[in-house]
Amino acid sequence: MLNVLVVEDEQDLCETIAEALIDEGYAVTSAKDGAEAMAAAAAAAPPFDVVLADMRLPKVDGLTLFRRLREERPDTDVIVMTGNAAVADAVAVLKEGAFDYLTKPINLDELGAQLQRLAAFRSLRRDVAAIRTELRAPLSSRDQLVGHSPGMLRLVKRMETIAVSDAAVVITGESGTGKELVARALHEGSGRQSKPFVAINCAAFPDTLIEAELFGYERGAFTDATTRRDGRFKAAHGGTLFLDEVAELSQTAQAKLLRVLQEGTIEPLGSNDTVKVDVRIISATHRDLRTRIADGLFREDLYYRINTLDIEIPPLRSRGGDLAVLVHHFIKHFSNPERPTDGITWRAWNALSTYAFPGNVRELMHTIQHAVLLASGGKIDFEHLPVAVRGEVQVVARPQGAAMAPLGTALKQFERAYLIRTLAEFGEKKGKAAESLGISRKNLWEKLRVHGIGAAPQATTFPDGDGSTVTT
Repeated sequence: MLNVLVVEDEQDLCETIAEALIDEGYAVTSAKDGAEAMAAAAAAAPPFDVVLADMRLPKVDGLTLFRRLREERPDTDVIVMTGNAAVADAVAVLKEGAFDYLTKPINLDELGAQLQRLAAFRSLRRDVAAIRTELRAPLSSRDQLVGHSPGMLRLVKRMETIAVSDAAVVITGESGTGKELVARALHEGSGRQSKPFVAINCAAFPDTLIEAELFGYERGAFTDATTRRDGRFKAAHGGTLFLDEVAELSQTAQAKLLRVLQEGTIEPLGSNDTVKVDVRIISATHRDLRTRIADGLFREDLYYRINTLDIEIPPLRSRGGDLAVLVHHFIKHFSNPERPTDGITWRAWNALSTYAFPGNVRELMHTIQHAVLLASGGKIDFEHLPVAVRGEVQVVARPQGAAMAPLGTALKQFERAYLIRTLAEFGEKKGKAAESLGISRKNLWEKLRVHGIGAAPQATTFPDGDGSTVTT
């Protein structure tokens, strides 16, 4: 439980808050003014986890207390209390780095909820700090596979077993999960690590060019062949050839690739000579190859040639606990060394942690890059995140001929979008959000449960009444 310092000059209110927190299991110390609070904070060992302070205090005001704590006790979080007339002062403190604020009269339920969120946030911050040293050194491909979730630990263990082999490997996983990174890590962990790692995206070349890219060609082999060129197989000789999106190869290209893998030789276009090549094949795809075989789109004999061993990369949504580590990793990577990004606010973290990231780690990386640029050296806040992550409503044209959704469905989806926007506006203060919506806190909690808000809300598109669509 948190160790809390309550600073309030109204004795009855101070005692009420302290007693309520003690009943919930918190360790509580009280102070009646800012000077007494600073003395208590300076003497505390270990430091207080959180200081709950009124903005208007005798001797030393709440703003001065907050700034002193930020300098002398940077690990201590601050929640400020203020009257309605001084909300602007509380917001100013929030912008300087306070965790949150409460308006008087204090709602003890809301205070309890804030402290629970703060405890979760501090736990995540400790986890990030514990691995920070791992992220300071130059990273190999293996080290860039950041995460300590069970799925990632299983992945790394399997990689360590497979890397030392020369057997062909197929890596599967959704788009954005890091298949090429895994392939590079396998190469770096193998006996071929001093030899080339060559990658080719099989979906990037038409059928007429993929053979030339893989096997090379002689000058004059075709119209644009003005010079001789070695193919990717020759370039990877002695090392590893990574065939990304291998499922996209045409049947013709699959047949030629199979022959090369069977014979261990290539024949460049325009040449009658065969060239012996020694490469380890690592392939990757986001498709189900067995389904492609059943549909007649992928050769079964080629499948067994490239799939001696297999690795499946888990999607980000199933890697519980890895999000905070990845966020810190990308903040560090994209920050300007002269103006490093100073962490992330609770509102921004809450948005990130409730978004599904269908684009997996690649989408998260782009999200943090976007946020770091907009934060300009300050803390990443909610408004610095892309619209999709914030869960805000966008109006886009409805596809021609698309059917309108039933009114009941559209109303439910609009209500969900409106709830997300309201929570974002009030920084997850559900009491304030309920008041704004004109409903009780109990009613709000029930609506959030029904709509699945707070448990990775998914983007939803539905027709609007004006012929457009609304995406949430």
